[in-house]
Amino acid sequence: MSDVVVVGAGFAGLVAARELTALGYDVTVLEGRDRVGGRSHTTTIAGVPVDLGATFVGPTQTEVLALAAELGCPTVPTYDTGTNLIRWRGRVKSYRGTIPRLSVLELLDVSRIQWRVERLARRVPLGQPWSAPNAERLDGQTLLGWLHSVHAGSSTRALMAIMARVTWGCEPDEVSMLQAVHYVKAAGGIGPMLDVKGGAQQDRFAAGTQQIALRMADQLGDRVRLNSVVERIDHDAGHATVHTATGSHAARAVVVAVPPVHRGAIAFTPELPAGHAELTGHWPQGNLSKAYAAYETPFWRAAGHSGEALSDEGPVFITFDVTPSDDGPGVLLGFTDARTFDALAPGARRARALDGFAGLFGEQARHPIDYVDHRWSAEPFAPGGPTAAVPPGSWTTYGRFLRQPVGVVCWAGTETADRWTGFLDGAVRSGRRAAAEVAAHLGARS
Repeated sequence: MSDVVVVGAGFAGLVAARELTALGYDVTVLEGRDRVGGRSHTTTIAGVPVDLGATFVGPTQTEVLALAAELGCPTVPTYDTGTNLIRWRGRVKSYRGTIPRLSVLELLDVSRIQWRVERLARRVPLGQPWSAPNAERLDGQTLLGWLHSVHAGSSTRALMAIMARVTWGCEPDEVSMLQAVHYVKAAGGIGPMLDVKGGAQQDRFAAGTQQIALRMADQLGDRVRLNSVVERIDHDAGHATVHTATGSHAARAVVVAVPPVHRGAIAFTPELPAGHAELTGHWPQGNLSKAYAAYETPFWRAAGHSGEALSDEGPVFITFDVTPSDDGPGVLLGFTDARTFDALAPGARRARALDGFAGLFGEQARHPIDYVDHRWSAEPFAPGGPTAAVPPGSWTTYGRFLRQPVGVVCWAGTETADRWTGFLDGAVRSGRRAAAEVAAHLGARS
């Protein structure tokens, strides 16, 4: 019998296992995929490591930065020298900073809405948004509904739609306004959440984010068992048995470190209390896809462009330069709209993505030396990403059950974090919090 079984070898699960192992507990980690990392998955394009999932990190994401430094995984700055581009209503324009160059009235409206969102966020308690004084009203409407209620202009609504797609992998009419303001609060504001310099996109890991998970797994050794899909957890007040297709694992406690919606794929005996059981059906994952194109050189830099761009046309709606050096190869990252991208055949996806890059950076972008894309909605196991797209009514009805332990079963995952929810940093924080809960429950090891 193990002291603890951890379900899921993403950042949250591996951190929980690492913390508990350091405290002297006997830990087993069960992962359904054939790899570790969860929504962090690194591949290569033209010989350059690129992340199919989580990519960036910011200066206030202190937990994941400390972990990476401890494991010897250095960061490099995201390239942001030069002008940004925006393809807007049929025209491509340049700008600097986070907010595109719009008319004076449009800029005033964007600033007004940002101020109102952050004012609302200040009144929402971290980790307990359902207890906010206006929680029922905010959770009773979507982000889009709220934008209409405060008479946001069409340009502001379009920019907020881009934010919703890249943040939650959904449209503004699918996500609760309470989720939106709590998420902003957990990131420290809209600026820290969206900015490059000083914000969550300031840096990235040159060798990819999955190296952090791989190094944690190396430290844990044969405690980590891949291709072990958890089918059922039997639990009572004193112990649990975790069942996979190939065997059973007894333990004194369990940490379930998977997205809330995927908890529903595990049968619990006895059944979870009603609130916990119903939460899984009301905390869906969003869908967000990525496309990378590699070129001999980062040709856009010679034209004075940063590689950062926005577009109101799909499927590519936001881009970054993730080139390893001025000498090349030049690598563009494009976030793509899963609604119009994921159903396409591979050749059609490539053509549409390159159309998007060319519409922003010119015809040269149609001729890469390499290309790769990834659709998280098409993952055969635990699909979806980047994080939960929490719909109206969910926080006030089910939010209190998100990380509330059930006997010997504790919960982890970035969606359960108080700070930097939805990011790698939130996953690390959640793993440490779950490990502390388990240690408090089990008591000190001799």
